[in-house]
Amino acid sequence: MFSVTLSEQQQKDLAKSLVSFLSRYKHISDSYIIEFFSENLWETLPEGWQKALQDLSPPQIADLLLEREMKNRVYPSVWPLSLLALRATAHTLAFPRMPPAHRSDDTVKPVEFHSNNSQSSLLGHIFRKHVKPKKQHEIRKLGMLVKQLCDQTQCSSVVDVGSGQGHLTRFLSFGLGLDVTAVEADSSLVSMASKFDGQLLSTLAKESRKTGVAHTTPDPVPQHIVGWVNPGDTWETFLQQLEQREKNCESYPATARPCKKRQRVSMTSGKECELETELLCGSQHLCTGECSLVASAEENSAKFVLQQHEKESNDCVALPDTVMAEHCPQAGFGWTSSMHSETCSSVKEPMWSDFVLTGLHACGDLSATLLRHFANCPHVRGITSVACCYMKITTKENPTPPGVILPALIDNSAEVSQSEYGYPMSKWVRRLPGHELSYKAREGACHALEDYLHRLRDESSLLKTHCYRAALEVVIRAERPDLRRAGIQTIKKAHTLPFAEYARLGLARVGLPADLTFDPVSVEGLLEQQGRVVVYFSLALLLALVVETLVLLDRMLFLQERGFQSQLIPLFDPVLSPRNLVLVAVKPKEDGTIQTFI
Repeated sequence: MFSVTLSEQQQKDLAKSLVSFLSRYKHISDSYIIEFFSENLWETLPEGWQKALQDLSPPQIADLLLEREMKNRVYPSVWPLSLLALRATAHTLAFPRMPPAHRSDDTVKPVEFHSNNSQSSLLGHIFRKHVKPKKQHEIRKLGMLVKQLCDQTQCSSVVDVGSGQGHLTRFLSFGLGLDVTAVEADSSLVSMASKFDGQLLSTLAKESRKTGVAHTTPDPVPQHIVGWVNPGDTWETFLQQLEQREKNCESYPATARPCKKRQRVSMTSGKECELETELLCGSQHLCTGECSLVASAEENSAKFVLQQHEKESNDCVALPDTVMAEHCPQAGFGWTSSMHSETCSSVKEPMWSDFVLTGLHACGDLSATLLRHFANCPHVRGITSVACCYMKITTKENPTPPGVILPALIDNSAEVSQSEYGYPMSKWVRRLPGHELSYKAREGACHALEDYLHRLRDESSLLKTHCYRAALEVVIRAERPDLRRAGIQTIKKAHTLPFAEYARLGLARVGLPADLTFDPVSVEGLLEQQGRVVVYFSLALLLALVVETLVLLDRMLFLQERGFQSQLIPLFDPVLSPRNLVLVAVKPKEDGTIQTFI
């Protein structure tokens, strides 16, 4: 599988180039598209850019500006060299989001969804239940990668942090036979995860009775823990949280247990099995929509999981020697819980077996925290990190970003060390002048480029939404100059509404009269500039690719500084899963020898 592997010097040089490039165009990446008219954003572009871009059609914007692999571009006019340099540099610096063989203009769904748009043909029905196609694709691909890391590190244990409703946990445990501990801050999601586990066991019991084939599952069953992983806590405290699995984990409902011992998903059966919106993450899990439900109903069993694993092994990332650390952390440890030191004269020192750490779309600082635990904890042998919600990362300039909801009993008043911020994590990036990334720049890095490319090529009516909101901002400020960038929740099917109706709904949501009068002629003049709004948003989206690259490269550099090399893999199809880059790192064996990857 294609992956990004860079030497230490290459990483440092790329970081310098990224920071230098982004510093030059901060006025674009830091701007809000809803202020396009109220802040005259079009006029901030060089005059030559305005002339070259203002009359482009949406498909031309896609091909000439956003498409990375476009060849034989045909320009309707001569572009300024500075504009050509912006596009070329952005695409050159940004990490590739697709393997070389994949065409970014390919609108066809992955092969696994060809026969059924909502059900992956490569994932058994017991793992598709309650799971949307996007999530089916993700848990299958990431599950296979985690299994490979477990095989390489000789670990059978996995800790899935930010596990939500446990879709990945179930696949890793019941499908791939791993011992999984799932940690999730939202107790309601943990309850759902245990409920779905029980449903899976019940389904297996019914199929066993129908076929007469006995199914058994290895102990222990997946363990679900309600817990918030505090970015300021040590790895010892993190392990202490995991100790809850023995005494405070969710148990399966009695009605869900087909027998005393959990059934095994047969590995030898003859059947097959295997942000563009504002995001608030109350749990430490993933972006809104990750846990949406969809039912499925087919009959398969789990033999296909291993068959598919073998089939895809050549396609999966091979971690070469360069991925391994040159040093081996000390294995084994003992610790005393500070929480119990006052009441216990002696505390048992639990010995943890080694495990692989994973986080699928771990929100904000959670991804950074898991990387720190990987680097510091001797028991974490490997990690797969898929990030999301970059705007919720803490920085020195914004240590408490909006939209981050902390548990009620968490004390967030303590001063945070620079080394504990979500960005930058590495000393190298921290020393680079101009490395700072604003909240808006990081929020832009959460958008879906491929989806917008399709809108442009289809000349979708959805493209008018940004222009509508920018025009409404003018109306709002005319009435309330102090009301800037007021939050308006998504208006359903806004692109199908006349502006007057859109404005009526939007004004009410910011506390203004729904029947507030405005000059329709002036507003119509704004709406006629939709093409310019689309161009400007596309420029910001182009820079957003570079912003995401800098955030992820900073994490690679952090690992490099700690002696661990890593790879960045475009694991998911970005059309289905926009945050598709997976950061992978593995430690060497205890004797210091480098492990080979299957």
